[in-house]
Amino acid sequence: MNDTIQSSYDVVVVGAGFGGTAAAHYTARHGLSTLVIERAENIGEKIISGLTIPIYGFLFGPGFIRDGAPPVERPVDGIINYIVIDIDRGDIAIDDTLRVPKPLAPIFAFGYNAYCADFCQWQADEAARVGATIISGMVVSDLIIEDGVVRGVVLEDGRTITAKIVINAEGSQGLLSVKAGIRKKYPPRVISLADTYDYAMDKQDVDRIFGHSIRFLWGWDEQDLAPPLGYGNGLMVWPYGKSLHFMQDQCLAKDDGTVQNLKKRFETYHENVTGKLLWWKDDVEDKTELRAHTWQCFEIFVGLDDELREMPLFTGGMLIIGDAAGLESTELCDGVPSAWFSADIAGRVATEAIEAGDVSGEFLSRYDREIRNHPIIAWSITAPHRYLLRHAQESHDEKLLKKYVHNGWGFEALAHTVVPLTLVFLRVLRQDPRIMTSWVRMYFRYYRHWHHTFSADSSNPGKSLRDHEDQTIGEYIFSFLMWWTDLLLFVFWPFLWLMSYLLVPLVHLTKWTAGFFVWLYEPLWVRLLKWLDAKAVGLTDALTRFAANANPDIFSAKKRREP
Repeated sequence: MNDTIQSSYDVVVVGAGFGGTAAAHYTARHGLSTLVIERAENIGEKIISGLTIPIYGFLFGPGFIRDGAPPVERPVDGIINYIVIDIDRGDIAIDDTLRVPKPLAPIFAFGYNAYCADFCQWQADEAARVGATIISGMVVSDLIIEDGVVRGVVLEDGRTITAKIVINAEGSQGLLSVKAGIRKKYPPRVISLADTYDYAMDKQDVDRIFGHSIRFLWGWDEQDLAPPLGYGNGLMVWPYGKSLHFMQDQCLAKDDGTVQNLKKRFETYHENVTGKLLWWKDDVEDKTELRAHTWQCFEIFVGLDDELREMPLFTGGMLIIGDAAGLESTELCDGVPSAWFSADIAGRVATEAIEAGDVSGEFLSRYDREIRNHPIIAWSITAPHRYLLRHAQESHDEKLLKKYVHNGWGFEALAHTVVPLTLVFLRVLRQDPRIMTSWVRMYFRYYRHWHHTFSADSSNPGKSLRDHEDQTIGEYIFSFLMWWTDLLLFVFWPFLWLMSYLLVPLVHLTKWTAGFFVWLYEPLWVRLLKWLDAKAVGLTDALTRFAANANPDIFSAKKRREP
């Protein structure tokens, strides 16, 4: 990273996480002098160690991520929920209805597992490549404020750096917005502490035991297998390339202010679940080696608190993005897509403000409006199902527990996600419908890159397994389909543009009917999944072999004009 700091920049970004580096990429690519200041010595080390990034972040987020080859650790095809009624009797219900069917899976992924430090470092490198200056191991201790407008930052050593715009991406525990007087510190009841075990595991074992699914465990509080229902996450197991994450998290305090000794609680949960959960004991335990044990805090229920959710996301000279703006998903406890979305919007608004010579709060308020009107962000920070689990515990109602799990992380989740995802899809479609072929190429490129990164010969992830001078029939068909689809989308662009507006009212109406149709079609969906699991194995293998062995050039992103 560049260690040379000037005294003034167009944009100073505080924090080099998922949002900060994405915002810096935008402003630097648009010709603004951009400085990113990261407090940690190593990029990404202050963020939770790893997670699943939902697919909508990649589809609708920054173009350089969609069109690049970021360090994803494993494509995810869905969620397997273990609902533990009585661990001692082996009474465990399984809900695995939310997954991508074969032969689409695992190439057309539900999301991607990634280590945060590696991913953020990749984003920082990409931002530096387009001109941003990245400085790590340096703390921003205060803001320069003149006449109510942020004019720069003060470093811990007393140095000052002026900026036309400051983008605050310092995370959930940052205090700059508090010092600016526009937000207040999050209370302990909306902050969760994550207890994460990182295990090394042979790739063949990860493939065989976990495949491409993440596993969640939910159970009654008195079993002491996981944090209290509705006050954090049950056990979450994420498979990576050659490793595994075993993670639970719990709110720092309950709504009544009760604070527990979380270190002791986590030790109890871990001892009980690893000692009693049979698939862990029999299939996993003797095949893993503990590499690290970490703790990180993140906000979990900020969006469910009316007062916290309505706090401003801007002031004169400053925009607040990602976790610093309280944009963590309450359902998936994943703030990456919202960090990316808010970074893109902040980068664009900052660019417009500087070009207009107006960094006032009045001008920057458009950023606040766009964030609050973003369908995916609005849904993700207010989805209630994780919070509602506490009511299932209070009534000890097994049906209610299964219902909330199914609504949040089973097939019923589609009833809540289809409207916001479709609305954003229509927005993107009217800009350039050919983005759909970019998505297809992304899926295949990501899978190929993952496959070769973690194959027996991983020294060159981009290497070919054969001589690509002659195009195979499969490569010819793929290239022709992409070309033909691009042509059709271009020809029908005016029609698609018009439809993208006309369909919006209809999509809003489905908010009231989506639940009924999901309920109606779920039995058919479950039968289809089982049938495809049995019948589509050969086609799935053929597609994954094609993705792994094809000439990588056919999956390369086509150059398009980025906003």
